Amino acid sequence: MDILYLLIPLSAVLVLFIVAVFGWAVHKGQFEDLEREADRILTDDAPVLDADQAGDQGPAEESRRRSSASS
Repeated sequence: MDILYLLIPLSAVLVLFIVAVFGWAVHKGQFEDLEREADRILTDDAPVLDADQAGDQGPAEESRRRSSASS
């Protein structure tokens, strides 16, 4: 019975933490435009890269780009 004095406040803190994380995700826009993300996984298109991401391609991506350009 004494364990309830520990478990009840601990569970209340856990629930508050979960609500805070969910509120943060909603505030940062994690749940906006869900349709685009659902459609994105169904397409085979290469992802659009920003200018700062274009130089960070791995060797497999670079060779695939070269082979498609030569065809």
